[in-house]
Amino acid sequence: MRGTKESTSTLLQYSTARRLDVVSAFRTTMFRQSCSRWRSTLSLSCLPWISGFLLCTATLLSTEFRYTQGMQVTSNGPRTIQKAEGESVTLGCSYTASPLDTGELDIEWSVISPDTTQKDQMLMTYTSGTKYVYDNHPLANGLSFAAPDPSKGDASLSIAVLSPAHSATYQCKVKKAPGVDMHKVSLVVMVKLSVPKCWVEGGELVGEAVALHCHSARGSTPLTYTWRRESAGSIPAIATQDSVTGELKISNHSHSYAGIYLCEVNNVVGAEHCRINLKANKPPNRAAVIVGTIVGSLLLILILLVLIGLLYWKLSNRHHYEKEFSNEIREDVPPPESRPVSRYTSRSASQHPQVTYSQVGGTEVNSLSEGYTHTPLSNSFTPVKCSAFEYDSKYGYAV
Repeated sequence: MRGTKESTSTLLQYSTARRLDVVSAFRTTMFRQSCSRWRSTLSLSCLPWISGFLLCTATLLSTEFRYTQGMQVTSNGPRTIQKAEGESVTLGCSYTASPLDTGELDIEWSVISPDTTQKDQMLMTYTSGTKYVYDNHPLANGLSFAAPDPSKGDASLSIAVLSPAHSATYQCKVKKAPGVDMHKVSLVVMVKLSVPKCWVEGGELVGEAVALHCHSARGSTPLTYTWRRESAGSIPAIATQDSVTGELKISNHSHSYAGIYLCEVNNVVGAEHCRINLKANKPPNRAAVIVGTIVGSLLLILILLVLIGLLYWKLSNRHHYEKEFSNEIREDVPPPESRPVSRYTSRSASQHPQVTYSQVGGTEVNSLSEGYTHTPLSNSFTPVKCSAFEYDSKYGYAV
């Protein structure tokens, strides 16, 4: 009995809980449906107002952005321009000022320095209706504004004659307070090709390797070389050519490969060419070459021996002559000058007036007699005959 009551109580509790869950689920479902209906109704009624609000906000923001942006510099051309040397170019720079830009117009063209630590180099300016070109800059020659009046919105730069030195990055800067904007463009000046030089490496001998070379000393890289044959057919199949170095190599030359060859070199600026006549020479006889080499060597050795013998003979004769010459006594050497007359001679002369004194090799002869007589003599040596001298016991013989 007691067990029956407990089971009945458990069933009642279970049924009550089940009933409460069903009611809660129903209420939740009804609440969700009512919220969904309210959202859809609110969205349909407020959508036009929200769209209009967003559109007005975007319009105001765009207008405000346009007015605050100020000066705008544009260019329709490419950012990198390639031109050939000697041509002209126009670097585009168009600008649009804002209504808020009420200051004075200032246009500047400058060259950007590749070194960030260095200042940019000014080329040309336009301020207060006045154009000014910085003549101290090497690139200033031939610069001008493309438009007659740069204040009308066109600040493009024109360069009359290009040179390799004009290769640089240019900047166009337009200022009109408070607006300011700039535009950069790179200019690359391509150097024209010089006429190439063609030559043959090797003896152009039949059966040997022959190489044709082509080189242009001036021109902007990359350079492309192309060989072709102008006479007697096309280039031999065994020939190989290098388009970078300009070499055409024939490994086994023959008479059929002889003819006129043309080399053409190209770059982005233009093309140049040169011609060369390739010959096929018969190789020389090796036996004759060997014999000629031996004979020439022997002749050279013989000539050297003859020269050495002549040199030795000449040196020997010179030594013998100098030895004989040093032993000879030359007869035409004049005798030494006479000594001055001593007091003994004077006394002897006073006692022997008949004694005559002669100067050897001189121009005068002094005679001591009753009087003194000066007689000129010739330059040649003449013996003087003197009388016998007497012996004086006190003074001896007279001198």
